[in-house]
Amino acid sequence: MLSVVELFLLLGFIMGVGFLLGVLEKYSNKFLFKAFGPRGVLATAWIGTPIHEFGHLIQCFIWGHRVKRVKFLQLNNPNGVLGYVEHQYNPGSMYQQIGNFFIGMGPIFSGIGALILGMYVLVPESYQTFSEYIQTRVSPDLHNSDYLIVIGDAILVITKSLFTFENLLNPLFWIFLLFTISISSHIALSKADINGSARGLLMIFFGLVITNLVTGFFDINTYRFIVKVTQYNTYVLAFSSIALLFSFITLLISYVLYKIKSGW
Repeated sequence: MLSVVELFLLLGFIMGVGFLLGVLEKYSNKFLFKAFGPRGVLATAWIGTPIHEFGHLIQCFIWGHRVKRVKFLQLNNPNGVLGYVEHQYNPGSMYQQIGNFFIGMGPIFSGIGALILGMYVLVPESYQTFSEYIQTRVSPDLHNSDYLIVIGDAILVITKSLFTFENLLNPLFWIFLLFTISISSHIALSKADINGSARGLLMIFFGLVITNLVTGFFDINTYRFIVKVTQYNTYVLAFSSIALLFSFITLLISYVLYKIKSGW
């Protein structure tokens, strides 16, 4: 039970973000498909899919997996697979097995990173405002009860700094909006991604169980250490708010387009 609690503290929040992004993307693509057919989904794939697959690829390198084949974008696959990364790992390596979790979650990291980079390059004033919020308002020693406040405040700060009259007249803002919609439409995990992450998650849990058995024998409290480590969750949630906001905007736009196309 201690290992279950520690696993949730370590990874529960990022998995929760992944789940929410998956739900938002599912309905966004559903409305785009209803409005424009496959072209509606493919229109955003040019940017979103390569960034999705890059997230898998970079994690493969970090966790020592051998990359066999990479397809950043394919538009004519009969199964509808827009891209993939084929990789191998040593089943005898605990490190590489744990890596399966982070490889599967890779698109979330690359998607959030791309959104932040896009903001930095295309709408630097908004990026500066968000950066100042992170520096002044986000602290690693916040209580769990404050996490929702962090997400809410971060989304409010980004929204206010982006949707200004000056930005609406700025062509770079509209390029950024197109960029973010494309990423948000392909940031969530596929079924294969989730299956790969699950294998890594089981190995992480096994590692926690073994660690707690050993440290328990020597009367060492690991829970306090895990709580200290999981203070990074505050920053995870703050940066994830960017992806959640634009995924929601993508859902809203796709729904409006669907309603317009269907004649309201």
